[in-house]
Amino acid sequence: MTVWPVQHAKARFSELLDACQREGPQVVSRRGAETAVLVPIEQWQRLQAAARPSLKQLLLTPEARAEGLAPPRGEARRRAVEEL
Repeated sequence: MTVWPVQHAKARFSELLDACQREGPQVVSRRGAETAVLVPIEQWQRLQAAARPSLKQLLLTPEARAEGLAPPRGEARRRAVEEL
């Protein structure tokens, strides 16, 4: 990965974008510290899809249980019904 100082990245953004598409991720640094990465859209979409759990994974996790979604039996309050 090539490291671009922020001043060069701003001044030569088209070149930074071309390098990203041609060579892969490009790092942008500010005051010598790496602060951001420009990645090709295909790689970003793969990363996003990998980070998103499937429905099966969600349902199998301990946190995915239904406790707390409905009040316990007998503790639900009912509305008053108006007589006709």
